[in-house]
Amino acid sequence: MDVAEAFMAGVRDLKEGVQLQRVISALQRGDLQAAQDALNLNRAAFHPLEAKLTEAFVAGGQGAVASMPVAVSVGFRFDPGNQRAATWIRSFAGSLIAGLIENEVQQARDILADGMARGASPRSVALELVGRVTRTGAREGGLIGLSGPHRDYVRTAYAELTSGDPAALRHYLTRARRDRRFDRTITKAIREGRAIPAETARTITGRYSARLLQLRGEVIARTEGLPAIRAAKREAFQQLLDDRRVDAMEIVRGWSTTTDGRQRDTHDAMNGQEVRGLDAPFVSPSGAHFHYPGDRSLGAPAEEVIACRCDEYITIRRWPL
Repeated sequence: MDVAEAFMAGVRDLKEGVQLQRVISALQRGDLQAAQDALNLNRAAFHPLEAKLTEAFVAGGQGAVASMPVAVSVGFRFDPGNQRAATWIRSFAGSLIAGLIENEVQQARDILADGMARGASPRSVALELVGRVTRTGAREGGLIGLSGPHRDYVRTAYAELTSGDPAALRHYLTRARRDRRFDRTITKAIREGRAIPAETARTITGRYSARLLQLRGEVIARTEGLPAIRAAKREAFQQLLDDRRVDAMEIVRGWSTTTDGRQRDTHDAMNGQEVRGLDAPFVSPSGAHFHYPGDRSLGAPAEEVIACRCDEYITIRRWPL
């Protein structure tokens, strides 16, 4: 299980933990707080994600040691139990999971409140959140686990499908993450000038929602999983310094950009940038500073770190050069 899969496992746990009938009953009574409580949204569901981030951190540190010159690394081991290392990964994973749950709680409350205000069926509001049970017995679709923008995409997609408007239906066909197996159904509806039946539209948007959730897991893996590995690499070299095996200024760090045409312009310009020691930051043309790609500890904005695929190489260069 990788970081993306661990995130998906956490979302499945959240959905399975919803007491659906209690949510429906609370909405029927107009009790928003009771409906929210019945969702049982808590951080324990993301324990697999926390464990996977810790595993990535440990693997990153061990990998860094394996890449060190034998002359300085013989007998040296990465210690994930080091107080500094343990504090970093605990804080990193804890902050991520707290943010995920806070987002889920707030957005779920907004969806429940909106459904009540619209006078929507309590059951339809609850199922919009948790998804519907498929023939396999698993829940598919639902808004739990999606980011705010992705939740809006799902809702807009459903409106397009049930609108009967050919232009809206054609717009749905431009959605990159749609399940293309339904395209024939939609093009037929366009030809016949009719809307997609509500139940079919729910099935289609359920698949669309599942794919957007997978995308979010992939983004979290790149945005959170890779920085954990890079932070561990930095920690491994810091432990090497602590052991007085090298001098800080013998450590050279370089920025390595993934150059496949999808890289950020700022990161493209940083490719090959080198700094000495562990504390000197990499500097983006935007003015953002990083200890390593994806690092936010120096105030780098989201547009510089989200889904960053760049890497950092660290070498030891003895004097004189």
